[in-house]
Amino acid sequence: MGLTVETRTQVGIIGAGPAGLVLAHLLRQRGIDCVVLERQSRSYVEARIRAGVLEHGTVDLLTSLGLADRLHRERMVHHGIELLFERSAHRIPLTELAGHEISIYGQHEVVKDLIAAWDGPLHFSVSSVALSSLDSAPVVSYVDSSGVPQVLRCDVIAGCDGFHGVSRASIPPSVLRVYQRDYPHAWLGILAQAPPSSEELIYAHSSRGFALHSMRSPTVTRMYLQVRPDEDLSLWPDERIWSELRARLDRSESTWSLADGPILERSVAAMRSFVVSPMRYGRLFLAGDAAHIVPPTGAKGLNLAVADVKVLADALSSFYATGDSAGLDAYSSTCLQRVWRVQHFSWWMTSMLHPTGDDPFDLALQLAQLRYVTSSRAAATSLAENYVGFPFP
Repeated sequence: MGLTVETRTQVGIIGAGPAGLVLAHLLRQRGIDCVVLERQSRSYVEARIRAGVLEHGTVDLLTSLGLADRLHRERMVHHGIELLFERSAHRIPLTELAGHEISIYGQHEVVKDLIAAWDGPLHFSVSSVALSSLDSAPVVSYVDSSGVPQVLRCDVIAGCDGFHGVSRASIPPSVLRVYQRDYPHAWLGILAQAPPSSEELIYAHSSRGFALHSMRSPTVTRMYLQVRPDEDLSLWPDERIWSELRARLDRSESTWSLADGPILERSVAAMRSFVVSPMRYGRLFLAGDAAHIVPPTGAKGLNLAVADVKVLADALSSFYATGDSAGLDAYSSTCLQRVWRVQHFSWWMTSMLHPTGDDPFDLALQLAQLRYVTSSRAAATSLAENYVGFPFP
């Protein structure tokens, strides 16, 4: 190991996921220097499959940065979603009710676009990342991919390194208030080489459990089944997965059928809600999954992360332009207003759509809520407004 190399930047960004990379582009647009550090390799980051529903605000922001050319060419635009229960399908017309559409475009494709367009400092495969002096003159120490120790001095650190990253772990636990809920179910997700069986997403409530029919492209389908958090994936061969999906997506309309094909990948993901407050400690600002996790039912994770960094970029722009720290001081409270709105919506969708056992009272409540949402324009509008996303601050 050679001598330690010392460098300086205005903003050190930990994590090259959507939050970190969007922040980097926003800062560059405003003439603010930054360095992005990522512990994984570029190939790993670009292949990491995550959510694929983009709110209109996220698409608009990427478009304004000149980063959405491929997105606009390849995305699948949806103007509604379907709620399926009691073997009957009910469409929620998102654009008609809320004035905006959603876009289906894989998170890993967003990341590829962001990386391809970035020509600033971006270091993959770093290790031994440590943060210090967070209350005055932040320092990031790390070992680069060549094994050379590095020290990066910053004005500000943006912790965009996810739930298990070093950023939140660098804050004294006594400073943070933690809110969390673990749900009694998980999602078994598959990616299949099969054309979508519907033009829009299907959220299905069934006595057998929840199912979601989504898509990634005209030839690749993404689908989920509600399972136990400790589900053994080996007990789910292809035949059982397709059989269960057909049972849960069954409907009275005889013309509908589920297309199947080779399963390219499968995994079980636990569902949780998690929030820390405040999202700032000294000159360290948390964004995205480093500060909050939402259950995937509301399709909000990536979009919430982008909203965070938009607030942070605006605050940093004001700070560097005028010395005014009001935006930075308000960062946590501003972001948390949206975070809790999204948490409530994601919890509500999860609670409405996932049967939790044999309790007939709970089942009756879920069906009553589903009937209300699909028969009341006011209730459907509330769902639509939350689903397509509110304007960024």
